[in-house]
Amino acid sequence: MSSPIALSESSLAALHHLREKREVNTVTLRYADVPGVLVAEIEGNLTHDELVQALPGDEPRLVLHELSFASTEGTRRNAQLLIFWMPPDASEQEEEYTAGYSALKEYLADVHVHLTARRTDQLEYRRLVALAG
Repeated sequence: MSSPIALSESSLAALHHLREKREVNTVTLRYADVPGVLVAEIEGNLTHDELVQALPGDEPRLVLHELSFASTEGTRRNAQLLIFWMPPDASEQEEEYTAGYSALKEYLADVHVHLTARRTDQLEYRRLVALAG
């Protein structure tokens, strides 16, 4: 993709809310009608199951999710995950979303857990905990 990726005002605000407010733990982004502009689609407090259910089966999404879990010592932990959701039926959009994913990794430099998922089983809760661990 030759044009630069931009974050809309709504996506910037949603990412800020996730980092600043306890009631927001998930932001999903998609491309808007304007080429190269990512917009917030969902901004909310989703359980793991709700997050997986919110992902479309035929369209990619970029997701920032704050995962809450217990460590092996029993302490409560949180880790932010940057998820590139790329189902097989959306392969024609992969290049565009790959560029957005790369741009988000730069913008969210303090998020250290990045993953690409093509199937919902790749987002299984215990797998995410192991990655965040």
